[in-house]
Amino acid sequence: MSSRERVLARVRAAVAGAPRVEVPRDYRTTGPEAGRVERFADRVRDYKAVVHVVPAAEVATTVADALSRRGARRIVVPDGLPEGWLSAAAPLERLADDPPLTAALLDAADGVVTGCAVAVAETGTIVLDAGPGQGRRALTLVPDYHLCVVPDERIVPSVPEAVARLDPSRPLTWISGPSATSDIELNRVEGVHGPRTLEVIIAV
Repeated sequence: MSSRERVLARVRAAVAGAPRVEVPRDYRTTGPEAGRVERFADRVRDYKAVVHVVPAAEVATTVADALSRRGARRIVVPDGLPEGWLSAAAPLERLADDPPLTAALLDAADGVVTGCAVAVAETGTIVLDAGPGQGRRALTLVPDYHLCVVPDERIVPSVPEAVARLDPSRPLTWISGPSATSDIELNRVEGVHGPRTLEVIIAV
């Protein structure tokens, strides 16, 4: 008998004869629709991300301004990213992930521009699922700068509503602000597990 089987056998013996308990399933699964964009923007700012809320027609100029401020010239562009989002940017060296970019090339890039699968107003979380305009997980974990465009129709009020929109068989990356950890003596260190700088453009 394996260790797993021994543990499970002891659990079954301990609960043998115990009455069956009905688990209540009346927990909240939705959030308020009103103000979801503003709530999302506030939560993302709380995580020390840079946030812009702009009309959809101004996404291209906002992307161009953001890249210009950083002096970014070598940008990772995932397959399927809307061409219009980069149409106003200064000439860029666009790094396509075909064939797959090496970690060294991703690290040398000035940043990555992506869309998202869904975003959560309640928690200020952006979810990527490797779909069009998002690319594989490494594209948003290795470069030090991530510029993410979030159309307002992708923002849902709560986490359960986000989960309902997602395919659990896809590789999901949940992003709540720039990468940061306080594991070492409770000192906050940014950029350890992903980009040090997250900039979010919410298109309304």
